[in-house]
Amino acid sequence: MLQGCLIIKAIIFDFDGTLADTLPVCFYAFQAVFKEFDNLEVTSDDIKAMFGPSETGIIKENLRDSNYDKAIELYYEKYIEKHQELVQYNEEIDNLLLLLKREGYKLGIVTGKASRSLLISLDCLNMNNLFDVIITGDDVEKPKPHPEGINKALEQLNIKNTEAVFLGDSDADILAGKRSNVHTIGVKWLPNYQTLEFSVQPDQMFYTVNEFIQSLENLK
Repeated sequence: MLQGCLIIKAIIFDFDGTLADTLPVCFYAFQAVFKEFDNLEVTSDDIKAMFGPSETGIIKENLRDSNYDKAIELYYEKYIEKHQELVQYNEEIDNLLLLLKREGYKLGIVTGKASRSLLISLDCLNMNNLFDVIITGDDVEKPKPHPEGINKALEQLNIKNTEAVFLGDSDADILAGKRSNVHTIGVKWLPNYQTLEFSVQPDQMFYTVNEFIQSLENLK
């Protein structure tokens, strides 16, 4: 359970692999870009190793072909094209977010995704208007594991770091949370997540959404 001394006012989430099983559509779009522009076959693990910057940053840092603008547009074209097919609606996540809103928690997203792809996913998954703050890869100079994004979210929410938890599925998420001095929660509750074994252990781990809900119930 969450530590009894915590008074949680804000719950901040990573997005890909935490709130939505979007990794398959990310992989699909990146693979299309690298095939089209570099004639290169890249694996899911190859792409995971590039994660950190936003999609535009990943393309600019890793694509050999310098036609970045066209490559970025192809990424979004492919992302939209297969989103409905590859990203499944998750009732448990939807119910979790609605429950947290009803309970009065401030909700946030801190993601490395560019705002354009995040907005596509939020719209496709009917998650618009659920979050009090959203920090994307476009909003920071230094991506996770740097704490800039989480610190910005806390500032905008006017919440102390002792009043927030951060949930994520990657080493970068947990490290960013630790560096922001927030309570960190590692999650492996979706079919696809980024980190098999965390190099730095989160304060808690949850393998189902219900486990997390129960931990919050125990604080009451």
